[in-house]
Amino acid sequence: MFSTGILVLTSPLHILPLRIAPVLSSAAQLVDRTLYVHLHPGLNLGGGSPPRPVFLPPVVDLSTFITRLYSNAADVCGHLDVRFLLTNIHAHPASSQTPSSPFPSPQPLSHSPEVVLTDFAVQDPHQTRQVTQRLEKYTGCCYVCRPGLSSVLLHPQLQENEDRLKNQGEKSECLETYSDVVVGGTFDRLHGAHKSLLNVSCVLANKRFVIGVCNQAMLKKKVLKELIEPYSLRVQKLKEFLQDSKPSLQVEIVPLDDPFGVSIVDPMLKCIVVSEETKKGGEAVNKKRIENGLQPLVLHEIQLLKDVHHTDIEEEKISSSSLRFRLLGTLLAPPKDTSHLPTLPYVIGLTGGSGSGKTSIAKQLEALGCSSHRLR
Repeated sequence: MFSTGILVLTSPLHILPLRIAPVLSSAAQLVDRTLYVHLHPGLNLGGGSPPRPVFLPPVVDLSTFITRLYSNAADVCGHLDVRFLLTNIHAHPASSQTPSSPFPSPQPLSHSPEVVLTDFAVQDPHQTRQVTQRLEKYTGCCYVCRPGLSSVLLHPQLQENEDRLKNQGEKSECLETYSDVVVGGTFDRLHGAHKSLLNVSCVLANKRFVIGVCNQAMLKKKVLKELIEPYSLRVQKLKEFLQDSKPSLQVEIVPLDDPFGVSIVDPMLKCIVVSEETKKGGEAVNKKRIENGLQPLVLHEIQLLKDVHHTDIEEEKISSSSLRFRLLGTLLAPPKDTSHLPTLPYVIGLTGGSGSGKTSIAKQLEALGCSSHRLR
């Protein structure tokens, strides 16, 4: 088992939504912590000239695939920190300011890969060694990896209708991109829905990506707000994820003390990324911008990700509040050393909001012989 791996996807982009679930399932049997995903449809590892990374244009199918990737990852390998890499996605590779290769030098990642995996199908078993060598060399040209990088060819079970899609060919319209893109959110316990939002935003943004992160004033009505990670930790995780995803992008993370933040005063912003759930908020931003004499933003809407593992008391979508619910009853921090305190009386404190179960727990403790006292 490896701690960190990188998955090089070579299948056509329009086929990958059907193939990605079994590919992720296979990868999860080999990697147990972080799985980076690098996209290069049509990459030939079998022969001919040495494979080299190329720029890929942002297309609608790419946005669709990103959503499917994180949705499937939450379903089949929820324990993995999956991160889609976007360095080789560029809207205008022919620009004089753009290097000829997406990777003039190997890109360092927050966690150095120990193994590279691929969905590339080897036609001749005798070519396996050649393919793995070419795969390792290709990956080493793109990213800084651990010495002695291992390689594995995955053989996922293909889903029905894949042959039909192969015959259809790939047809995807270009995705419009913008110089400056903005999003807002709490970004507590960074999960697949956050990553999908961030990755799609990175695809849309050519130059600058502004993220408003909810500060204390915006957390008062959140479910189990006491369990929300500190602002500094949420920002740190965002920076690490975005540095891995698209290091060329100018990222600005600002505290969000009201529902609008910089989105209604920054004249350079062009696009705001929303979901079906936050679309009205995006429309409210545009109303404020017009009142402030600014151009309205393009609203780019993305899909919500369904949580197939949700319980009856949790949201159907992947959400931070559901993750906080699942923390109840778990040990959130190691116990403090209390050896210097007397063993008796042993004092237990019960806290929580209305209906959280304090009375029920107190009655169970009383049945075990404990005495209880209410503090008001």
